Amino acid sequence: MLHIVMVDVAAEDEAAFNDWYDNVHLPDILACPGWLSATRRICVEGGPKYVAIYEISGPEAYESLEFAAIKGFGPFEGRVSNFTRLRFAGMDGCHGTE
Repeated sequence: MLHIVMVDVAAEDEAAFNDWYDNVHLPDILACPGWLSATRRICVEGGPKYVAIYEISGPEAYESLEFAAIKGFGPFEGRVSNFTRLRFAGMDGCHGTE
């Protein structure tokens, strides 16, 4: 499955947000059971600026205590805007591959 998060952040918070996301949040997420890989992108058209794309093992990845403890935007909670979350399954309807 793919889990995609998109957000905007105020210009004055961008440097600190990107530092936190890359150096704290991504390692924390990837330490959670079922969170397999992550990449970040910048949207160039049609959506919030910052995009994180995660590959997860399946819906059970959302159920761990580890994930519950670190999900969200940490010190930037309430300081991001245009939050969008997308979840994609394989064409077989569950854990399929590309």
